[in-house]
Amino acid sequence: MLQKREKVLLLRTFQGRTLRIVREHYLRPCVPCHSPLCPQRAACSHDGKLLSSDVTHYVIPDWKVVQDYLEILEFPELKGIIFMQTACQAVQHQRGRRQYNKLRNLLKDARRDCILFANEFQQCCYLPRERGESMEKWQTRSIYNAAVWYYHHCQDRMPIVMVTEDEEAIQQYGSETEGVFVISFKNYLDNFWPDLKAARELCDSILQSRRERENESQESHGKEYPEHLPLEVLEAGIKSGRYIQGILNVNKHRAQIEAFVRLQGASSKDSVSDILIHGMKARNRSIHGDVVVVELLPKNEWKGRTAALCENDSDDKASGESPSEPMPTGRVVGILQKNWRDYVVTFPSKEEVQSQGKNAQKILVTPWDYRIPKIRISTQQAEALQDFRVVVRIDSWESTSVYPNGHFVRVLGRIRDLEGEIATILVENSISVVPFSEAQMGEMPVNTPENPWKVSPEEEQERKDLRKSHLVFSIDPKGCEDVDDTLSVRTLHNGNVELGVHIADVTHFVAPNSYIDIEARTRATTYYLADRRYDMLPSILSADLCSLLGGVDRYAVSIMWELDKTSYEIKKVWYGRTIIRSAYKLFYEAAQELLDGNFSIVDDIPEFRDLDEQSRQAKLEELVWAIGKLTDIARHVRAKRDGCGALELEGVEVRVQLDEKKNIHDLIPKQPLEVHETVAECMILANHWVAKKIWESFPHQALLRQHPPPHQEFFSELRECAKAKGFFIDTRSNKTLADSLDNANDPNDPIVNRLLRSMATQAMSNALYFSTGSCAEEEFHHYGLALDKYTHFTSPIRRYSDIVVHRLLMAAISKEKKMEIKGNLFSNKDLEELCRHINNRNRAAQHSQKQSIELFQCMYFKDKDPDTEERCISDGVIYSVRTNGVLVFIPRFGIKGAAYLKNKDGLVISCGPDSRSEWKPGSLQRFQNKITSTTTDGESVTFHLFDHVTVRIFIQASRCHSDTIRLEIISNKPYKIPNTELFHQSSALLKSELVKEVTKSVEEAQLAQKVKVNIIQEEYQEYCQTKGRSLYALLEEIKDLALLDVSNNYGI
Repeated sequence: MLQKREKVLLLRTFQGRTLRIVREHYLRPCVPCHSPLCPQRAACSHDGKLLSSDVTHYVIPDWKVVQDYLEILEFPELKGIIFMQTACQAVQHQRGRRQYNKLRNLLKDARRDCILFANEFQQCCYLPRERGESMEKWQTRSIYNAAVWYYHHCQDRMPIVMVTEDEEAIQQYGSETEGVFVISFKNYLDNFWPDLKAARELCDSILQSRRERENESQESHGKEYPEHLPLEVLEAGIKSGRYIQGILNVNKHRAQIEAFVRLQGASSKDSVSDILIHGMKARNRSIHGDVVVVELLPKNEWKGRTAALCENDSDDKASGESPSEPMPTGRVVGILQKNWRDYVVTFPSKEEVQSQGKNAQKILVTPWDYRIPKIRISTQQAEALQDFRVVVRIDSWESTSVYPNGHFVRVLGRIRDLEGEIATILVENSISVVPFSEAQMGEMPVNTPENPWKVSPEEEQERKDLRKSHLVFSIDPKGCEDVDDTLSVRTLHNGNVELGVHIADVTHFVAPNSYIDIEARTRATTYYLADRRYDMLPSILSADLCSLLGGVDRYAVSIMWELDKTSYEIKKVWYGRTIIRSAYKLFYEAAQELLDGNFSIVDDIPEFRDLDEQSRQAKLEELVWAIGKLTDIARHVRAKRDGCGALELEGVEVRVQLDEKKNIHDLIPKQPLEVHETVAECMILANHWVAKKIWESFPHQALLRQHPPPHQEFFSELRECAKAKGFFIDTRSNKTLADSLDNANDPNDPIVNRLLRSMATQAMSNALYFSTGSCAEEEFHHYGLALDKYTHFTSPIRRYSDIVVHRLLMAAISKEKKMEIKGNLFSNKDLEELCRHINNRNRAAQHSQKQSIELFQCMYFKDKDPDTEERCISDGVIYSVRTNGVLVFIPRFGIKGAAYLKNKDGLVISCGPDSRSEWKPGSLQRFQNKITSTTTDGESVTFHLFDHVTVRIFIQASRCHSDTIRLEIISNKPYKIPNTELFHQSSALLKSELVKEVTKSVEEAQLAQKVKVNIIQEEYQEYCQTKGRSLYALLEEIKDLALLDVSNNYGI
């Protein structure tokens, strides 16, 4: 029987008035307790998660412990934890969404022995707040009362330990109830977990940090920063238009000076999309990624972006360079949501520590990310940790402190050690991929030689069987394991053509809200790094039963179109579940050779090897016809999209070539083949038609992908660069932009068009997943692909968005047949939250992939002498002019970088009669499309946009940050390659050689130093589901994404 209570909430309005709201609150006699000791287990609905039965006690953390020590409660050694609803709500209301989501994920994780108990809905646990009682005291009292009830509910068979930071509560409740112990959290760790050294050290670090903050607030009276305005004032100001809300984005090249606030909800039509925040004072303790509230300064105080190149150093002084035209400038007056996360830092060197005093405990550590300010932590281990990358967390940033205060969390690995640097990239992108749990693997099907998987009779009855009627085949990169998609094409009896796209039926094996589904949703994507990948799904699915390999039966979700035999106009479309058997697993180069009529490649296709000559010839003719017909259809589909303004853009993409041991052998710029375009067009067509289908069936809860039109201001550099070559770029629409780029061809230099397309890519907005219930229909449009509706359906093995879309499609088919829809679909609100999460994880995947490739490039070039090594000298093309240098693109390696024309000593570049450069006293003069260097002797040299120059590649090492590639112009003439054989061998850094050399040098260094990085290496052997197959397949897959979404490099 439910009991009704009234809950009183006191809320503040925008005008600052207090509003009293009374809400109904229903209490239940039975709330799931999730304990195996429950006396009414049959009636206790525990949703499949129970506390472990082999613990000696249950532990219940108070609200303050959950807020301050959540990272310790995440330790897997701590078991039998009961989080009370009261404590969880305190985290939600006082610590923000990021901390609350961490808590939610911990509770959802099947590997963790912890549960949520809804104490505020249990009749005997609920306590109304007494008059005059503080919120904090009521929360502690409620949690203690629930702990006592829980103890008695388990029939006094399991001791309860309540841990709290409230000394009064320890005194009051410590001996009140036999079997319920109330102690401090530090006491609990010291007495119950004396061997858990890492947890106790972390606890000491957090306590020390808190004491430091309390002492500071008592001692310091001078303010370094203005106080933030109260929340109600900020909300009222946003509503009235006085203040502006947005996300702080710090310029990593000028982290001390420049940050920008991108207005939330700003459309491409708005004239103002960014507000400059100039200097740390104006930033007012906000950190990159925070949701901030900004007040615009008067126009006479507006400043401009700095146009000079800048080293990624802390010396972000303006260098005397004049800024560009003034832009809207503001200051931060409040923070709505802190976006604090784990930060990788480096301790100061031995000399720097000694300069702070021998017994110094407060240490300023430097974050790996330039955009994060130095963090002050308290530790006595500074000297011992100076050679390591370390994880810290920020606790607070008071107005009296120049720097934020934080605490030490854990050691990652040695500086410049390969595994330590990879771990750094993962932490910096908030990527935590642990091994799949036993519970998750227990849901997986079995496929072993003793017990092979086979198609079930029930599925044969329900699915359309294409095994005998259709020639199905895949075209993928060499060595690809996770084959998401296959294609088919055939002539129908009426003369029309049938085109089929068949996608792995992942949702057959991944049930909604199962353990593996929750894990895949958390990961959201497969993470590809330079030498490894972290799969979204276990390999039994991703590389076996969901991979559409050749010659084996597989479940698929298919779309088949009937096309007119001549015009290829779509007559009919069919969606449904099928059974397929792929006849051929082709690689791109083989398919292209067959398309071009070079049939000698047949010897490299395994399916042809054991055939007699007659069968071989017949099957070859059948396959060649199918590839040719697919290509013909793709040309027509592409032409139709081109007519609507589809863009063909360029990213700085490299294909990775691996040797037989799967080491990186070469970095080669992408060589586009027509079959790439053929496969991409078929996938785009499938994604488009599925988007239309699920939107028609579920107009308010379909997951689609939008690509908004870019802000026109971002095209200014593109227009100016094109103008320098005599081209006009019309950016009014995607159609005019596509036509302009097609016409901007320099017959003498094809690199010009590549660079212009690359600039257009950088100007693009990001493509994002969204719920159709959250956007007006006119906002669904995909700008780059020129489609009114678009989604992702074709890669469910490696994208969770595609799994959601598969379920929506199956539900749409059921709805059309008037059948019951299996499983609950996401509501618009839940889908919107899921899309935010997936978008965030996709950005992290892109950043981590890019950073890992840069890491390997740097480690490769670092071992080379830039003065003598032939590979370190290359041809470069100037694509941007700044006040003190130029930006250069190196086609051979696909690298972009800065080349200074004025060095730190104030000398400028000079080129003599032999075109060789040297540094001399002088000055620079920048024009719109060129820059002139004039020495005091009167010699001058001018560098124009798109000039070819000879550059030297070298590495700028950094102890605290990632190493970076730097360029030095050594001649104002194009580079003449002395070794033509090398050039023909590859037009980019040989990737297999790269990882092979890097790995070898790392191993030698480790043997020489006898350094054991156990922290990292053991984890990686266990956690890295796939280590090797790597970059060739990885970047071919990323290239597929680029073809589907304009440019993966820029998140479109």
